[in-house]
Amino acid sequence: MIPPRLEPLLAPGSPTVELSRLFAQDGYRLYLVGGSVRDAMLDRPSPDLDFTTAARPDEVKRIVGPWADDLYLVGETFGTIGAVRDGEVYEITTFRSDTYRDESRKPHVSFSDTIEEDLARRDFAVNAMALALPTDDDEPHIVDPYGGLLDLVSRTLRTPGSPEVSFGDDPLRMLRLFRFMATIGFSPDPDALASVTRMADRLSIVSAERIRDEFDKLLVGEDVATALEMLVESGLADVFIPELPALALEQDPVHRHKDVLAHTIAVVDKTSPDLVLRLAALFHDVGKPRTRSFADHGVSFHHHEVVGARMTRHRMNELKYPKRVIRDVSQLVFLHMRPHTFKMGWTDAAVRRYVRDAGELLETLNELVRCDVTTRNRRRAVEISRRIDEMEERIVVLRAQEELDAIRPPLDGREVMDHLDLSPGPVIGEAMNMLLEHRLDDGPFSKEDAYAMLDDWWAARA
Repeated sequence: MIPPRLEPLLAPGSPTVELSRLFAQDGYRLYLVGGSVRDAMLDRPSPDLDFTTAARPDEVKRIVGPWADDLYLVGETFGTIGAVRDGEVYEITTFRSDTYRDESRKPHVSFSDTIEEDLARRDFAVNAMALALPTDDDEPHIVDPYGGLLDLVSRTLRTPGSPEVSFGDDPLRMLRLFRFMATIGFSPDPDALASVTRMADRLSIVSAERIRDEFDKLLVGEDVATALEMLVESGLADVFIPELPALALEQDPVHRHKDVLAHTIAVVDKTSPDLVLRLAALFHDVGKPRTRSFADHGVSFHHHEVVGARMTRHRMNELKYPKRVIRDVSQLVFLHMRPHTFKMGWTDAAVRRYVRDAGELLETLNELVRCDVTTRNRRRAVEISRRIDEMEERIVVLRAQEELDAIRPPLDGREVMDHLDLSPGPVIGEAMNMLLEHRLDDGPFSKEDAYAMLDDWWAARA
């Protein structure tokens, strides 16, 4: 039975049918493969359509060249030709068999001749199904040599063959196991999970960029909590993000405190599926193990946000995140404790500094702070929530009274230099910082007041 979501692709005259018939004229069958088939079976939208065939890349170019408006050949080395038609890209890949040899970070690509061989190299049986596209001589039909349909029913993630062979061929599949747990809510096959535990160290041969991209998909999944828990339990997290399992702090018999790992996963699960926000939630308490101390009144983690921000930058650099993402996530980690320091209420100066330091991350930071409340003590949770409400109310009030989102003194550097008759240099920076501090502490003031402050400041330096 063909899933309803795939029926538009099979309509007479559709580009997919046109492509299929072009290949059939040369004696090749074209197949739709991968996640699009799985998602169609689950009645989920799928953004990508991937096709495969026995035709080698040169043959694919010859067949689709006259049909396509343009060809993308970036993936030709790996057997993939992109055919552009009416603004849509159709990626067609020759049947492949990819393996990682020894400790190589790059897969060895070889071509195969049957759809069964190609599907055997797929990560999980639910992704090892194909839709044979229609030809003049044959109707479309599902190809499922490894029991993917049964696994869809049982919601199981199982490798097409031995998990040791599958994970050995491409160790990233071990991380992909947890990614699919998070994104489609399936459970791992026990043999696959046991193999991850035995083979976790092999993930280290995979490039940081591939690990990062797979982990990002996991983090924004709907079932992220269960996936993170099992990622840690399997030992795979130790290989590429050891700060996460390190949060499973032992319970001290005298100074009891919540398991920081359980708290962290709960915070990630509460946040919106925004990558920067979820990364910040994941890292927000990574500084706690290094800052933990005990006293008569209990356990404390003084300045864990400062240490955590530094640890966050290090780990994200190791995983090759873009500089902007590293900057934003580490700044959120650094600031996430700020609202808790204003237990006596929010002054105008405190609000201004909070808004200035958060910048364009203000709304993201506020959500992180709210989600960071996981205490079972209802009275404490209500008190923290009230404090955050007060902060946001004060921001609204000040924003209406001042240019709160563009806090700056009324004079720029050129005006300061002209007034003091100075050239650019550190002294001008000190003067601008002095004016900014007044702006943060006291709110807006006029240029006349600024010049008077400059005169007093300059006279005090003499």
